Amino acid sequence: MPDAVASKSTTHTPMMAQYLKIKREHPDVLLFYRMGDFYELFYDDARRAAQLLDITLTARGQSAGAPIPMAGVPYHSAEGYLARLVKAGESVAICEQMGDPATSKGPVERQVVRIVTPGTLHDEALLDARRDNLLLALHPQGERWGLAWLELSSGRFSVLEVDGEADLLAEIHRLAPAELLVAEGLELPPALAERPGLTRQSAWLFDHDSATRLLCDQFGVADLRGFGCAHLECAITAAGVLVDYARDTQRSRLPHVTALGVESRDESVVIDAASRRNLEIDTNLGGGSENTLASVLDTTATAMGSRLLKRWLNRPLRDRDQVIARQGAVQRLLDSERHLDLRETLKHIGDVERILARVALRSARPRDLARLRDALNALPELQASLTTLEEGSALDGLKRHIRPYPELAETLTRALVESPPVVIRDGGVIAEGFDAELDEHRGLAEHAGDYLVRLETRERERTGLAGLKVGYNRVHGYYIEIPRAQAREAPADYIRRQTLKNAERFIIPELKEFEDKALSAKSRALAREKLLYEGLLDTLGAELDALQASGRALAALDVLAAFAERALALDLACPRLAETPGLTIRGGRHPVVEHVSDAPFVPNDLQLDRERHMLVITGPNMGGKSTYMRQAALIALLAHCGSFVPADSAEIGPLDRIFTRIGSSDDLAGGRSTFMVEMTETASILHNASAESLVLMDEIGRGTSTFDGLSLAWASAEHLAGVRALTLFATHYFEMTALAEQLDGVANVHLTAAEHGDGIVFMHRVEEGPASQSYGLQVAQLAGVPAAVVARAREKLTGLEQQEIDQGQHRPGVEASPADAPPQQPDLFASPRHPLVDELGELALDELTPRRALELLYRWRDRL
Repeated sequence: MPDAVASKSTTHTPMMAQYLKIKREHPDVLLFYRMGDFYELFYDDARRAAQLLDITLTARGQSAGAPIPMAGVPYHSAEGYLARLVKAGESVAICEQMGDPATSKGPVERQVVRIVTPGTLHDEALLDARRDNLLLALHPQGERWGLAWLELSSGRFSVLEVDGEADLLAEIHRLAPAELLVAEGLELPPALAERPGLTRQSAWLFDHDSATRLLCDQFGVADLRGFGCAHLECAITAAGVLVDYARDTQRSRLPHVTALGVESRDESVVIDAASRRNLEIDTNLGGGSENTLASVLDTTATAMGSRLLKRWLNRPLRDRDQVIARQGAVQRLLDSERHLDLRETLKHIGDVERILARVALRSARPRDLARLRDALNALPELQASLTTLEEGSALDGLKRHIRPYPELAETLTRALVESPPVVIRDGGVIAEGFDAELDEHRGLAEHAGDYLVRLETRERERTGLAGLKVGYNRVHGYYIEIPRAQAREAPADYIRRQTLKNAERFIIPELKEFEDKALSAKSRALAREKLLYEGLLDTLGAELDALQASGRALAALDVLAAFAERALALDLACPRLAETPGLTIRGGRHPVVEHVSDAPFVPNDLQLDRERHMLVITGPNMGGKSTYMRQAALIALLAHCGSFVPADSAEIGPLDRIFTRIGSSDDLAGGRSTFMVEMTETASILHNASAESLVLMDEIGRGTSTFDGLSLAWASAEHLAGVRALTLFATHYFEMTALAEQLDGVANVHLTAAEHGDGIVFMHRVEEGPASQSYGLQVAQLAGVPAAVVARAREKLTGLEQQEIDQGQHRPGVEASPADAPPQQPDLFASPRHPLVDELGELALDELTPRRALELLYRWRDRL
């Protein structure tokens, strides 16, 4: 608790007493306490905010004889400060003035209207428009974990259950939630325990029966069977906690959260956390978004389309029919060239999903409604374009929802000015002619002078009194003034208001009525405008379900149109989806490397099937092995998303998982070395790979001694060959190439390179057979290793090769290898045999004298 809250004996002003009462109800968050034009923070909150926001720490009054720390931010620019606080992991309670300061006795009534937390953002200024912002709750039961996640800014709500820690971490890595809700005291995997955005909730909230009742109340149903999730006890428990938390923070029943989606891992191609990182789907290895698969494919016209694209890329589908339907939609758009017109129209569509969420939460701003107006006015054109396309693709379902809303469009067009201000606070949002009462109030406020001139002219003509004037002062308001000498001629309907030395002032009913209206016209106009604005939100809320369905359809159309545009711009081909496991790729390319590289990309073929299910890939460092492997995975992933792929042609069979074990990294915080991380990832692959899995293994065993590493690499490859996983196994252990002779379904390929003087030229071309040498010294030279070091390495390499030859010459029956052949290890799983062993085996022990035996022992000791 703040230090001041503990000072119960201190006498506070009524306002500070009110602050402390509200703060006690929200002890764990910063409290933005509205005071006039500022949000103020006090005590520890003020110190914390001043540090995080770099604002001035001041003081107000005293508590226990010490100044009360205070810091504040202007309410009209609070969003920028909120964004910085949320980015720093803070949550903020927004406490607004609910009463009128002019009429309040004592402190103005204040209430917390919402709590801003990292996972419950919906304000446009606080969000990344092109990324989901998820609130996720977890609940375990034994080894099974229930997950529920909600994007409050769109109303998308889903649940899933997984078995085991590895699957849990994979899903959390996929979803990347901004905030994670778990029970107090729950022991989490180390990777989650220190995760930013972790929020602990009371353990008693995680009750299945309570969660079920809460969800039924949220959706207005008797039970959850209609959503197909009643059997998911862990996930339902998590979902109930999540809804309770979201309702509490928003002080709302979440009217835009109307359904619960159920996901199953069997529906998608599973990609674990390590593989997702290695493939750089939407986040690169440095944590940014540049040079990722999503950055190359994302030419969507809307922010909601961009978010959906990333969800599709992160969850490739196993449902062949659904993928083919997406492919068909892309092909129809290309054939008709309709994607060009659609994309141009979509550019005028705002972020409908998030706008509708703000409408439901009553936080939509005037410009939100203006963008929604423009979207509704664009729907007839979109519908007309779609109706001309053939049936039989994913576009069919979209056509039903992308339909006009003529009444809503007409209402918003009449109601809103062309370019409304940012907020409703100062008015100017509702267009002239929409509401007669508002027009009247505005007319009075804006044209009071004109009315008074007209009234004065009319009354002079009516009374014949040339000295009559209409005036105003702050004490008596509006009046008609007549010179004292003419006052007796005032008409009977003139009511005396004030007598002066030289004049009399009168009022008439019409002027009194005008006065009542004019003096409050501006405030009445603003109040009327706010009432009309709330009415617009009510009108939109009545159509919320249908509008949300249209928003989802627009996002999907945007992604499909972007797929079509990318297919044309990047020369992508439509892959054929085979019914048996395998990958046949002709002229395959890496979509990201090709896109960012200035040099021409060298395409390569790939053939993996039941008869040839493992390729052992050798070749020099920087020769392109990792690129070749990753492009195979990305082509397979894109095919299962419904996108066209970077290849001349491709035939992709069903996949259940994509595994990648590429690159080196450690986990110092978790106490795991580079080799431990490598072996953990390898273990996960070996335990879970099947005949329908695509496995990329790069340089297994390089983190330990040569013989250990080689042994592990060999045994891992044997295991994968045994389960017949579709495997690309890159290695620098030349001994691994012998697998192709010993195991069915294993073949050797290599990346080509050519020596040029003392240097090397990488050809990046994949050819059959093993590599002839590794070119390690040439690569070191390219990397800038000092010439003296490279020269010394050449000397040492020559000596090692000669030593290998010499050892072979001294062993009977062993032929010397050519000088340019790579060193060979005669026994894979044992150290090379010492020559003394051979000599010992040749001794005729029965003929050996004691003296001769002693001499041999001395000689052997010296040699050792």
